[in-house]
Amino acid sequence: MQHIKSKIRTIPHFPKQGVMFRDITTLLKDSQGLKDVVAEFVKRYKDEKIELVAGIESRGFILGSILAHELGVGFILLRKPGKLPAETEKIEYETEYSKDGIEIHKDAIKPGNKVLLTDDLCATGGTSLAACQLLEKLGGKIHEVAFIVDLPDLGGKKKLLDNGYKVFNLVEFEGE
Repeated sequence: MQHIKSKIRTIPHFPKQGVMFRDITTLLKDSQGLKDVVAEFVKRYKDEKIELVAGIESRGFILGSILAHELGVGFILLRKPGKLPAETEKIEYETEYSKDGIEIHKDAIKPGNKVLLTDDLCATGGTSLAACQLLEKLGGKIHEVAFIVDLPDLGGKKKLLDNGYKVFNLVEFEGE
């Protein structure tokens, strides 16, 4: 996966001093890099009988929608509060920087749907854990939580694993 990792740009001290921001936009604009990412995820999930792919706003929409298309399943959005037009379910959670929330349309999934949750990056895991809880609140069954990037030093993957979720990522950046 080094070829994928090498296409991810690091921006020091963004959004605040001391943070090494892992920017996937350079990976996404590289056609072969994007193809390689999608191919790895499709290979992993093509035989798993996933019924829906869910993506977390906003970069999770990119990978999630492409993956849903490739797997031949529907895509559902998890958004910041106030962005979805129909009746929603909401959950609030703590982030690295503040309190936040995410919403989903109440009719987005049916009880028992097997859902793959996607996002670009796992940092502290707060948003992903809240997304899992929200999907389960509507009756979804989380197959796995999939990321392009994991930042193991921030403990998000461990948090998800400790809460009983399977987690997969393509690359890691450890304290670099």
